Amino acid sequence: MNATFPRSERLTIFSDGVFAIIMTILVLDLRPPHGADWRSLISLWPSAVSYAVSYVFLAIVWLNHHHLLRFAPAATPRLIWGNFAHLFSVSLVPFTTAWIADSRLGAVPVALYALVFFLVNTTYMVLCMEVVDSPDIEVVTVRMRRTMRIRCFTTMGVFFAAALVALVYPIGGLALICLCLILYLRPEAGTPEAGMQHPTTPQ
Repeated sequence: MNATFPRSERLTIFSDGVFAIIMTILVLDLRPPHGADWRSLISLWPSAVSYAVSYVFLAIVWLNHHHLLRFAPAATPRLIWGNFAHLFSVSLVPFTTAWIADSRLGAVPVALYALVFFLVNTTYMVLCMEVVDSPDIEVVTVRMRRTMRIRCFTTMGVFFAAALVALVYPIGGLALICLCLILYLRPEAGTPEAGMQHPTTPQ
């Protein structure tokens, strides 16, 4: 462990708490229909779609964030501030989700939704550069680092494209966002498989 900086466990615990709060805020934005029939419930489909996509997105972001921080032997100032930037971008998801629901998948709300995802992915890449790109993390090979970098840049490009598409075809933009989420379902892709020794694992 780095003798200068504290271990990263507290950073992980703090981040987990923030993710829990954000997901709670997300569900609090759900509102029941005014009517008492199935038609009233079905009319809320934009809210259901935006909530489901956002919930899955937050789950995937947390999973990848948790997986990444396992490789951080110490909470350096750059890692801490990079983590705060990442959490800030994630905290914008409930706002854009509510806007999408209220506007019934409006073009500008969906475009902003995609840009928030772009920002989340950008700040995640910053965390990757600070953690797995460090030469001290020998368990992560050059090939693994290259794979993670390619995945980040690819999804950033698709999220940005989704924002542009959403201005003309909101459903198409949302579909591109969902496509990107699939690429992050397995956080271990490009990094050591589960069961290998991590730098933060006690000897």
